[in-house]
Amino acid sequence: MSGKTKSRSAANADSLSGSVSCDERILRDCHQLYTDSDSGLITVAQSVGVTLLPPRKKITVMLMGNHSAGKSSFINWYVEEHIQRTGVAIETQGFSFVTSGRKRESLTGNATLHLYPHFKPMQEFKGVSEYLSTEVCTSRQKRFSLVTFVDSPGLVDGDMKYPFDVDQAIMWLGELCDLILVFFDPMGQALCKRTLNIVESLNEKHGDRLRFYLSKADEAGGESDRQRVMMQIVQELCKRPGLNKCGFDMPTIYIPNPNKPSRCVNQIEEVCRTVEKTINQTVQNTLNSLEKDCELITQAIADTLDNDRQTSVENRRARCKGCFMALLGFSVPLALMALLVLGSLSRELLEMALGDQGTEALSLYMDSTDSVQQTEKAAAGETRIRSGGGQDQEEKAV
Repeated sequence: MSGKTKSRSAANADSLSGSVSCDERILRDCHQLYTDSDSGLITVAQSVGVTLLPPRKKITVMLMGNHSAGKSSFINWYVEEHIQRTGVAIETQGFSFVTSGRKRESLTGNATLHLYPHFKPMQEFKGVSEYLSTEVCTSRQKRFSLVTFVDSPGLVDGDMKYPFDVDQAIMWLGELCDLILVFFDPMGQALCKRTLNIVESLNEKHGDRLRFYLSKADEAGGESDRQRVMMQIVQELCKRPGLNKCGFDMPTIYIPNPNKPSRCVNQIEEVCRTVEKTINQTVQNTLNSLEKDCELITQAIADTLDNDRQTSVENRRARCKGCFMALLGFSVPLALMALLVLGSLSRELLEMALGDQGTEALSLYMDSTDSVQQTEKAAAGETRIRSGGGQDQEEKAV
């Protein structure tokens, strides 16, 4: 035996080293429990006729609003890298996915759909595939390792034409996103009707996922100007029945710039706390789903075993019945053959083989059998005589 000792890493080595958070490890392990090809929950469930969907390893956060509302700038600030292009003009013409990975790379079109299989139905929207892109970033800042940002196109009114149905695409993405951040900027575009229409439609089904923020609050002038802009936006939102609800909140946020101090209250950390809360809720929902799916599989396995047990009992009864009928079918001819053989033997051989009592019993049985046969023959003869006599009388009568 070799003197070398094989080193083993701790089960939570990643967590201890700080490279992987506890929530990230939980979501990753839960996903592995479902997708393992040999003994994963999906494979086990399929064997008992149950269909399961694997949980995602990250939450999806979509940012929407009018153009130049600061959506791309917020993503760059969150990951602390310059990933998305920013500017006053419309920089994001399609949907851009920003996620964490081991190396920096950019994907476009169908490569994005291969990376996110659950977004493949977006191909049904004409023209969307050409305007999909993914930016993979190595940043580990904040909770970015557990977040996939979806930067949506800037929304404008008027004759602006998009290469695809942007309203329906955003509505469809809202079905899959865990959190939807709506940015209103104070520079005159906050009351964009297209933005408000989409927000109102999303609020009907997913009002709990929507969060509203007044972005670029430091550019709104003084405090009175910001209050006036806030009142205008709130008034416009309250005109829509679906958005007129209690507990409405719209924190003021802006990208902090050390070279440009501002007296405006910056609540951008509130966005981070909202993302953090969504991550925690997703972890809890994933664990709850894991428990429910395990119970579902357990019940399905128990039902399958019960059905198999009942089928085995029925098969055993059928086999026993078949064996009995087969034995009966073989025993009757054998008994007749034995009677014929024993009847042809001499009395001396029978006495030697069966003894006196056995021979007497066999003789009585044989005699009764012969008498039965003779009775049957006599009855048959009488029948024939009667039938013959009747024919003679008919002939005489003729």
